[in-house]
Amino acid sequence: MFLQTAPAQGSTSNAEAMKHMGFGDLIHNFDALGWIVFITLVVMSFASWYFIIANAIRNAMVRSRAEKVIANFWSTASTQEAIRELEAQPKGEPFSKIALDAASAVAHHQQATAAGGRLAESLSRSEFIDRALRQAVARESLRLEGGMTLLATTGSAAPFIGLLGTVWGIYHALIKISASGNASMEAVAGPVGEALIMTAFGLFVAIPAVLAYNFFSRSNRMTYAQFDEFAHDLHDFFATGSRVEGVAPTQK
Repeated sequence: MFLQTAPAQGSTSNAEAMKHMGFGDLIHNFDALGWIVFITLVVMSFASWYFIIANAIRNAMVRSRAEKVIANFWSTASTQEAIRELEAQPKGEPFSKIALDAASAVAHHQQATAAGGRLAESLSRSEFIDRALRQAVARESLRLEGGMTLLATTGSAAPFIGLLGTVWGIYHALIKISASGNASMEAVAGPVGEALIMTAFGLFVAIPAVLAYNFFSRSNRMTYAQFDEFAHDLHDFFATGSRVEGVAPTQK
């Protein structure tokens, strides 16, 4: 009878031990470093999700307006009308800002030429427009990069931060087990299992950040290509008065 009862008691003890491997038990046993690791992962998770949502909304708006803005610019009857259309675009729309910078560069160079300033002597109209377009494309490209560094950092660092929490938790668990002299399943499973949760938490934070970073990197590369193509056409139009391909509005 005793031989049949002992395994049942052992199973009950193991089952009770497994109940103490939850997230609540992990937080309850945190020390100073454990709290630092946990809070760091929480902050990284909230920050990465903020930029994931913000970048998704921003990229969707840019991609949805890009073709319309470009088509409207080339389809307008005059440059002045095209500029008014560009100025009516939302503040965060990048293609209109690139075109407006090119138009502003043309106007500034014309004023300098009329006044006989040194600007007209040192830089030709084409060079001045080219410089303005390069600066505009670089500025708008940089704006699209917002949050990408944080996503990359989170994706690469979060697993190791979680692993640090796990190693530190197991270390303290082994010290407690050694001090108590109790190496039973009930004494080992809880502390070790709680420590392993930190690794899982680190992966939970890192995986969305890595996927989002790869997605936005590809999306941004496509937008950069559109920036370059549009800037090339703008340079030809404002420098020579005509677009290389397609029909452009007549300058007035």
